[in-house]
Amino acid sequence: MTKLSVNINKFATIRNSRGGNNPDVFKAAMDAEAFGADGVTVHPRPDERHIRYSDVRQIRPFIKTEFNIEGNCEEQSFVDLVVEVQPHQVTLVPDARGQITSNHGWDTIKHKDYLLKMIRLFKEAGIRTSIFVDPVVEMVEGAVETGTDRIELYTEAYAANYHRQRDEAIAPYVKAAERAAALGLGINAGHDLDLHNLRFFAMHIPALAEVSIGHALVCDALYLGYENAVQLYKRQLQ
Repeated sequence: MTKLSVNINKFATIRNSRGGNNPDVFKAAMDAEAFGADGVTVHPRPDERHIRYSDVRQIRPFIKTEFNIEGNCEEQSFVDLVVEVQPHQVTLVPDARGQITSNHGWDTIKHKDYLLKMIRLFKEAGIRTSIFVDPVVEMVEGAVETGTDRIELYTEAYAANYHRQRDEAIAPYVKAAERAAALGLGINAGHDLDLHNLRFFAMHIPALAEVSIGHALVCDALYLGYENAVQLYKRQLQ
């Protein structure tokens, strides 16, 4: 079954809006596991506008399932943090400084040499690597050349078009995933997946190892409760 990793950034966004420690981000991570999630994802940014580096250091020793750190490896502070805390997986995302949220994947052909260097660094530290890519076969083929263990398919385009024409929306992701599987790459996915579109996506993507979901799950938790939301998302992947 595809694993669910809960991105807890939004808990930190709420906390930081008022100061103090409410909601407790560490507890949000521990509760995600307790409620049935297969892992926890964090995406620290240099300005620490949501997850702080101190959060990452606090959470890591207590994770019993899987810890995934996303971020821009062009920031040396991010690289140092990942090597220090040794997550199970690092997901490399080509975010610009100050960017509100991730909005595109790597050009794995143009940035091949850079990604080769960074991925080698993390893998030598014993950390599984994944890189954010758009659902384009050429970018998947380029990803193989970087030495990454997995790709994470950027799913915003799928989510945006799902209600209009879901078969068209899923088609490029199926092609990209089939090519990735044929080349021996692990397949993750994330961005704007929710209770409406997740099941269809998971049913059609071959060898989908993991989805990382934060914004939609936390929004649903406001109405449905955190534990119930985690369980509902898990059911979509069964």
